[in-house]
Parts: sequence; structure tokens; C-alpha cells
Amino acid sequence: MSGPGAPGAEPPPLAGLPLAITAMALAFGTFMQVLDGTIANVSLPTIAGNLGVSTDSGTWVITSFAVANGVTVPLTGWLMARFGVVRTFTVSVLAFTFASLLCGIAWDLPSLIVFRILQGGCSGPMIPGSQALLLMIFPPAKRGLALAIWSMTTLAAPVLGPLLGGFISDNYHWGWIFLINVPVGLTTGWLTWRALKTRDTPTRKLPIDTVGLLLLAFWVFSLQVVLDLGKNYDWFNSTMIVILSICAAIGFVAWLIWELTEEHPAVDLSLFRRRNFAIATLALCLGYAVMFGNNLLFPLWLQQEVGYTASWAGLIAAPSGFIAIIATPIFGRMRNLDPRILASIAFMSFAGSYFMRSHFTADASFWVLMMPQLLQGVGMAIFFVPLLTIMLDGIPAQQVPAASGISNFARITTGSFSASLITTFWTQRETLHQTRLVEATNPYSPVYQQAMSQMQAHGMTAEQANGSIMRTIINQSYLLASTELFWISAWLVLAMIGVVWLTRRAAPTTHVVAAD
Repeated sequence: MSGPGAPGAEPPPLAGLPLAITAMALAFGTFMQVLDGTIANVSLPTIAGNLGVSTDSGTWVITSFAVANGVTVPLTGWLMARFGVVRTFTVSVLAFTFASLLCGIAWDLPSLIVFRILQGGCSGPMIPGSQALLLMIFPPAKRGLALAIWSMTTLAAPVLGPLLGGFISDNYHWGWIFLINVPVGLTTGWLTWRALKTRDTPTRKLPIDTVGLLLLAFWVFSLQVVLDLGKNYDWFNSTMIVILSICAAIGFVAWLIWELTEEHPAVDLSLFRRRNFAIATLALCLGYAVMFGNNLLFPLWLQQEVGYTASWAGLIAAPSGFIAIIATPIFGRMRNLDPRILASIAFMSFAGSYFMRSHFTADASFWVLMMPQLLQGVGMAIFFVPLLTIMLDGIPAQQVPAASGISNFARITTGSFSASLITTFWTQRETLHQTRLVEATNPYSPVYQQAMSQMQAHGMTAEQANGSIMRTIINQSYLLASTELFWISAWLVLAMIGVVWLTRRAAPTTHVVAAD
């Protein structure tokens, strides 16, 4: 074992101005990573249009980052033990910054996807690293303040992401949503290394499960390609989709067998033998997947079909983050309450938000569209902590990092899968509704004839009137498809309440893990 200082000896906490500057740098490291998970959502139509691809293909910008980030999360613990927390975090931030620069200057969709994969892969250690270092530099009596700083940055980023992404997309080149990371990342990396390079954690040589990580990346990537491209290639009528599906299935089975028999697995699947861990992880992943998919679908629908700009779509999406920031300290005081009750409140809040969305109409006002976001913010404020408390119940301290890594990997990966699935179902349902509406508005339909007469009476030609009717049908089809998915989402999260109550009551956890 090597490192600064003797094993077990911790350097004293920082104080005064060095503490404030270093804490701010670490907070910005967290902020950048979380921001890049949300900033591209409202910018997706702009990016797709500028690069000359469909919005469906453009969702790769979102999912490629999430998949790469999810796959590298299990590697974080090994990197920190092998190279030290300070070195791992600093290199991760600088590599993430370089990848952000490449994303900002990407010249087509394939290059942007490659750079987003690099960006997501480099970002894996940033959140757990920033959290660990914040706890290291604060004295024990003020570690609650350290966690408050960390929590506020993880909650502020989803608020500013849609706003910043919308403003940049409407007023500047979309590349700036990534280029703004460059000065922040360079400053964060420099300040962190300058302040903490002599305080790094001890290092030791550890075996790495290379085969397990390669198999993990293989099956996750194969399945993601199937979900993203299947709709464009007519699913299993395409030889490529069939081959990739077989690769995903074989890769998954091979990965399971390897991880269950490997002495030092990248993902310790034996943890799923614990009832609370398995059930809470399932609820966490499915709840997050529904939230992630809806947070992608909502701004897409607003911009493509309702006519909102990226900036206004961001303004509608932002209130959920503001409410989450306000409500988090309130619910944080309820630590003695049964975490199953808190988790149920979170799922009910999400369900109420999605049910409200399922009643949207074509002429819904800004305030009607925004109100469900307020209820969603309540759910966001209390979603993670009670489920993590249940998940970690009874797990020995030495296994907590592995448990946290598994839950984060599973959560991030299911989120990226849900983004592909929800856009696929959105397109399919729109096609079905459009077909039925067109059948009901044929030239012999009294409704069609009346609409044509009214439009022509207002000066439209027959071609213009017919085009206007068709545009209305398309808009209505997307509205019906959206409200259907919102309705299904509401019932899915309500079902998670029943899942949560299959667990045993957990004691309040003393462990600290990255939830975002």
C-alpha cells in the first residue's frame, strides 16, 4: 500500500478560505455531471435539426451518455482504491472537460455520439468522488453542511439544465451547451489538484474484473442499439436487429454466469439475495426509468407539436427542480418515519403529476402545462433517500460501496433504456391515432366538409385548407399518444407502491451514497 501518510492516518480538515474555495470547486464538479444529464433534453430538436437527422435518431445524444456513464460506475470503486480519490476525481473532471470540448465541436451525429460516449464514460467517478472529497475536507461536526452543499448542487443542476439548454439553443449554436463545461472543468480540476494533491487517499493494487466489464458493456450496448434503432429497421424483420438481440441475450447470460462465479466481480450480484436490496433496487430503477422517460418526452412534445421554443419548454420544466430544492430539507427532517411511507408519498406525487398530464388538451395554457411539474418536484425531493435506506438495510459497511455502485448502474441503465422505449411507443401510437383520425375525416365526412368550407370561407385555397386539417390531425395524434403514455406512467408508479411494501421496515441508514 502506498500513499501520503501512514495507513489509517487522515489529514486534518481544511478551514477558512481554502475550505470554501475547494468546496465550491467540488460542488461545480458534481454540478457539471448532473447538468449534462439534463441540459440536452430541451435542446434535442435543435441538435437533430442542425445535424440533419430525425429527433428519434437524436435521442442517441441522451442515451449514449447515460449508457456509458452507467457502465463505468462499477469501475469507480476500483479506480479510487487503485489510484486515490483525489487523483481519480481530478483526472475524471479533466477528461470529462476534454470530451465536452469534443462534443461542442462535433460535426455530425456519429461524431457527437462517440464524444458523448467518451463524456459519459469519463463522468463515472465525478459524483461519488466529489461527495467523498467533500466529506474528507470538512470537520466531522460540519459534515452535514458538506452533504447539504452536495445535495443542493445535484438538485440545482436539473433546474438550470432545461433553462440553460433552452436559452443556448434559441440564441446561440447548440454546441455551447457542452462548451460551457470547458472553463468550469479546467478551473475545478486545477483548484482540486492544487488544494488536495498532498491529501490523497492510500492506494493499493487490486484485481480488476476485465472480462466482467467487457461483457457488461457488450450486452448493454447491444440492447441499447436494438431499442434505439429497432423502430427504424422494422424490428425483427431486420437481420441486424435480430443479430444484436441475440448478442444482447447471450452477452447478458454470459455476464451473469461470469459475475456469479468470479472471485472479484465488477458487480456483486450476490447482494440480490437480500430481500430489501432486491426489491428496493427494482422500485428505484423502475421509478427512475418512468421519470427519466417522461422528462425526455415532455419537452419533445412541447417543442415539436405544441410550438414552444426551447427556452419556454425549459421554463415549463424548471419548476419541478425548484420545488425539489425547497421540499428536500423539509422531508429530510422526517428520518424517523418509516421509509416505505416516504417512498409511497414520492410515488403518489409522481402518479398525480402524470395523471394531470394525461388530461392535457391541445389548447392547454402555460400554467396548465406547468402545474404537474410542481407535484413532480415533491416526488423528486423524497424519491431517492427512502429507497436507498431500504436498499442498504442490513448491508455490512464494507459492502455499501458495491451496493451503491450496483444501484446506480442499474438506475442509470434502465433510464437510458426507458428513453428509447418511450420515444418508440410515442411514434407508434401517433401513427395508429393518425390512421384512425384520417379514416374519420375522409372527403365524404360531414366534419371534414364543414371544416373545409369554414377555412375556404376565410380565404384559404382547397390545398391550404386540406394541409391545415392534416396538420391538426398530426398534432392531435401526438397529443393522444402523449396523454396515453402519461396515463400508463401514472399507473406504473402507483404499482411501485405495492412493490415497496413487500420490503421489511428499514432502520434509518447511517451510510452516505450518491443518489443522483
